[in-house]
Amino acid sequence: MNDRVVELSDAPQSCVGVPAPVVIGDERTLLLAYEVEAEKPGWKAGHVLTDEDLASFAAHVAVVEFVGYRSYSFGAPNDEALAGHPLYERGLRSYGAFEVEASSWITELERRNSVHPRHRAERFKLLHHYIFTFHDSTFECVAKGYRISEHRQPISELLPLMISRLS
Repeated sequence: MNDRVVELSDAPQSCVGVPAPVVIGDERTLLLAYEVEAEKPGWKAGHVLTDEDLASFAAHVAVVEFVGYRSYSFGAPNDEALAGHPLYERGLRSYGAFEVEASSWITELERRNSVHPRHRAERFKLLHHYIFTFHDSTFECVAKGYRISEHRQPISELLPLMISRLS
């Protein structure tokens, strides 16, 4: 267990309340979209937000496109059970984006692929293990890299764009 968890500095902070993450993918392309935590004009500690307040906040969504992805997982644990994740003791925290260096998941993927007649272990050295932790779920992915774009539209309006990026 040499896994080291390092926070990604370029990933926008997910909304800690309702990030509403969406995953869309096929065999070549994988996209993750989530609501970004935003400053709420006029909000003060103890202020109860009304439906009108919420409607006035502009949507702010991050779309992460994983380049050359090999595998992903999406679901449990949520923020209340994150301490049960094997990487929690190594720095994994709620509401964040991370890379796992010296990932045991990548090592396991390489081992599984080693039976392939044209297996090349060096290809697995190009891979990275990413984790995004949300309020109700955790997303993990092994890929060559990622690109992040930010949008001022609700996720529902971004779905056609995301689908158009699939292979």
